Amino acid sequence: MKSFAKIIIVFTTISAAIMELIDTSIVNVALTNISGNLGATIEDASWVITAYAIANVIIIPMTGFLAQYFGRKNYYLYSIVIFTIASIMCGNSDSLWELVFWRFVQGIGGGALLSTSQSILFDTFPVSQRGTASALFGVGIVMGPTLGPTVGGLIIDHYSWPLIFNINIPFGILAATLSYFFIEDSTHHSTKPSIDWLGILFLAVGVGSLQYVLEKGESNDWFADQTILLFTIVTIFSVIAFILWELYEDEPVVNIRLFKDPNLSLTTLLTFASGFALFTSVFVYPLLLQRVLGFTPTMVGMSLLPSALSSMMIMPIVGKRLQAGDSPKIYITLGFLIIMIYGWMLYSRTNINVGMGDFFLPLMVRNIGISMMAVTLTNQAVVGLSPQNIPQGVALNNMMRQLGGAFGIAIMNTYIAGRFAIHRNDLITNITAGSANFIERNTSLMQGIGSKLAVTANAQQQAYQVLDLTISRQAYLLSYADAFLFSTVAVLAVFPMIFALRNKKLSAEEIKTASESSH
Repeated sequence: MKSFAKIIIVFTTISAAIMELIDTSIVNVALTNISGNLGATIEDASWVITAYAIANVIIIPMTGFLAQYFGRKNYYLYSIVIFTIASIMCGNSDSLWELVFWRFVQGIGGGALLSTSQSILFDTFPVSQRGTASALFGVGIVMGPTLGPTVGGLIIDHYSWPLIFNINIPFGILAATLSYFFIEDSTHHSTKPSIDWLGILFLAVGVGSLQYVLEKGESNDWFADQTILLFTIVTIFSVIAFILWELYEDEPVVNIRLFKDPNLSLTTLLTFASGFALFTSVFVYPLLLQRVLGFTPTMVGMSLLPSALSSMMIMPIVGKRLQAGDSPKIYITLGFLIIMIYGWMLYSRTNINVGMGDFFLPLMVRNIGISMMAVTLTNQAVVGLSPQNIPQGVALNNMMRQLGGAFGIAIMNTYIAGRFAIHRNDLITNITAGSANFIERNTSLMQGIGSKLAVTANAQQQAYQVLDLTISRQAYLLSYADAFLFSTVAVLAVFPMIFALRNKKLSAEEIKTASESSH
């Protein structure tokens, strides 16, 4: 392949992957603006996030089948077009539920942009440069969720929420145009596979219900809510039915028999843990800075940017070392250790007086660890699979990363709420009206407020309200610190699995056949 065409394909596929992953987190900082503008509650507005996540997780494991059915180039092009049109409709939505619908459609289009981009990128490079391809794709995996709050914060602080979606339009048009002219199709598959309609139904209902339970469980008080309980039952039934059906279906939409390979099973569990670590850190960190420390969305985004850019330097180095023959287990092990160090650093350093500069080193440490894991786990997932099964293995691995993030955010929501209640109760218990510290603080507040109020009773009431807000702020600070420690312990729990991974590298023939089969 000519160098110019290779550069164009690299630019197109990585841009599409970053665009898709940015949209998983860009809306997080805009919910208040969206709810206010469309006359909805924050709880209802959160469906804008949930709808996209549900569609995304449903479609990702099906990408191998859909690329084979439509042809890889066609499926990729259709997905970009669907994503771009849905972005236009999201930006022009006049009601919340119209926006939610188009976000679901956008998630259907966006789901293909991960696995299909990855297979196209691998096919663009010769076998000897596959580590470089993994590193380049890993840049997108890490940059996307990290840049989401940055871009979203800048837009919300300076423009209006529709631009969050409309900004995709020029990139989508460019990606579709370049894909049409530069991405090659293949005639490797002479016949289309049959459509596993029942498998698709069980998958959509099972994963969609699971994602709903994870997204809404904490805010709806979990199983005390009848809707959550119903969707949990639907999830269990659909997932069991899906597994049983796919095991006996001759042409399954998702070949879950691949999980019989112990290496794939272990790697996807580690990928699940990496998704847990990546998405929860992106979720908890902005909450700490905005809710407790008073940072604006733009300040939060800018604090994440230097560490995100560091990934662009780390990943090519790891890719080259893999090409040189280094064991992937070395970098997976280092990556998980570094992520645990990051969690411990934030747990031990977080206090009410920290500033943006205090987070620079921990965030740099985090991105080094995530970068090492992103490159090596992508390669390790397909070790031991037959060439024709590699595209399905890639899709399953990507699905587990997204599910890890979904589980992580849901678990963190519940954990933080529980820890907040405990810390708040502890703080209140240790405050006594007759203590010197309380009298001094209350007197100071009374004097400050009393200078602006004529009625002393109102000054006392407002002083108590300020004290209450101060207690809540401190309780949230301690809860977020606990969340970082919890994430560290969760990663530690899967750490021993690394040592059971195989070191086998794919042969040149396996990689060549895998690339052809993914067309």
